[in-house]
Amino acid sequence: MKPVRFWLLRHALVEASARAVLYGANDVPLCPHALAREAPLYRRLAADLPRPASWLISPLARTRETARAIFAAGYPEQALSVEPAFIEQTLGAWEGLPQAEVAALFSRRPNQFWPLPADIRPPGGGESMADVVARVGACLDRLVARHGGKDVVAVVHGGVIRAALAHVLGIAAEQAQNISVANLSLTRFEWHREGWWIGGVNVAPG
Repeated sequence: MKPVRFWLLRHALVEASARAVLYGANDVPLCPHALAREAPLYRRLAADLPRPASWLISPLARTRETARAIFAAGYPEQALSVEPAFIEQTLGAWEGLPQAEVAALFSRRPNQFWPLPADIRPPGGGESMADVVARVGACLDRLVARHGGKDVVAVVHGGVIRAALAHVLGIAAEQAQNISVANLSLTRFEWHREGWWIGGVNVAPG
């Protein structure tokens, strides 16, 4: 089986009202002011991302809008395939609550980036981070079988990128929660017969 090169891009910044709470798998819009301010980043991404490549997005509009902004900045228009397994962590009844309110439910905040312990499933059909690692890891294994010898660009979410890193590095979900993933940052890794190779994590465009 031929190597597969993955380029995972976190979507652009969402609007301020969404950032004030845990939005998880809610379909919230991008921040229009950030879209204008970050135009140079889109141009760099349009120049740096591989051609040709298969483009994947999650079912949420913010990933599609980010991909379209890259195309508008100079990358040739591509078909966007929706990958359901790349949706952000579903937080059930806790979606829409302030982070501090959720963090207060536990004796200690697990880390500075995320208020939920990795093994906690929110009520109302939510997922734990460990659940996300399992579904994203299974998806990556399917993509390896499908895209041998190709580049795969996936516009996804911070939680999905952390889950992917947990899978390829073989680390626990709790450890992956400590990885910072900025908006519009790139995380690159490759699958080879000998195993996974990490090319960069949380890399700014350009």
